[in-house]
Amino acid sequence: MTTPSLLATLPGRFYTDQDVFALEQRRIFETMWFCAARADDLDGPGAFRTVQVGRESVIVSRAKDGSARAFLNVCRHRGARLCTEESGRVRRAFQCPYHAWAYDLDGTLIAAPNLSTMPDIDRVEYGLVTAHVREWLGYVWVCLADEPPSFEQDVLGAVVTRLGDLASIENYGVEKLKVGRRIVYDVRANWKLIVENFMECYHCATIHPELTAVLPEFADGYAAQYFVGHGAAFGGGVEGFTVDGSPGVDRIPTVSREQDRRYYAITIRPQVFVNLVPDHAIVHRMFPLAADRTVVECDWLFLPEVVAGGRDIGPSVELFHKVNVQDFDACERCQPAMGSRAYARGGVLVPSEHHIAEFHQWVAGRLEPPGRPAG
Repeated sequence: MTTPSLLATLPGRFYTDQDVFALEQRRIFETMWFCAARADDLDGPGAFRTVQVGRESVIVSRAKDGSARAFLNVCRHRGARLCTEESGRVRRAFQCPYHAWAYDLDGTLIAAPNLSTMPDIDRVEYGLVTAHVREWLGYVWVCLADEPPSFEQDVLGAVVTRLGDLASIENYGVEKLKVGRRIVYDVRANWKLIVENFMECYHCATIHPELTAVLPEFADGYAAQYFVGHGAAFGGGVEGFTVDGSPGVDRIPTVSREQDRRYYAITIRPQVFVNLVPDHAIVHRMFPLAADRTVVECDWLFLPEVVAGGRDIGPSVELFHKVNVQDFDACERCQPAMGSRAYARGGVLVPSEHHIAEFHQWVAGRLEPPGRPAG
């Protein structure tokens, strides 16, 4: 019987080099579907959030007809940043704070001082630069590419690859759930370290005592994502996905019998993690800001009546908040060593981590010039 071999990781410079990070911004985050905002955060015409997608600040908003829109956060006059707040609401238009150029909620230029005395200006041509938008899973996804890749292949396909079908995630009705808690983490580590950590459970027995008490199989080092369609089973005597194993809150009624008392984890490249348990979902969205800094926004989503009724979600939130803190601390401990000569050629993956090698190959392939094979 052949013993599985160790595989090399990416070299350390992939986690520290600003030129590598700049390539990732251009060839990954600015060309793929990027999960930008929870749809409920845009609760009517004029509501907006600004998010960082690659090198660009992007305004995600609601138009008058209720549709989601996305624009580069740049005034077409002299390039001033249009929206300086993280979130807010405008009444009828976005107005530049520099020279007062104003744009309709669909991005069209509608007013500017002295515009009537100026040469004709095409109000569409000089409107805000738009990005492609999709709404799915209760989130607004944007793509900055001129020609976006297939949402069905890249986003929905990631779910099918992980769970085996779309019905398995549709059972949770994530788009109908409400945010019970949101925590934002500022992690001093490269985004890829966070992805790699989420994909494996070789570390679980070492740093996640609360998680392995609820999901005992994780103590053996094999993450749920290692097997297609697999969900980690709750331990005997564990009543819910909570920090103390207590029952939690109302179960999502459409979750199937096979999915009950199980935890499922999904990675949707490049920056989303979805966690599914019988009574709630947890969605992480990463915003890579530098080679050594990643902001992670984490939503805990529950049935609307649980949130509206003020039910105690503390034990549910506390479990994965502890997991997040433990994971991000581990990533921050790794980050400084990425620049060490000891890691210049990278490290190694043990057999239970071999699925991470495919992620490394994917990253390297995305960074290659178009038409040139990775190597």
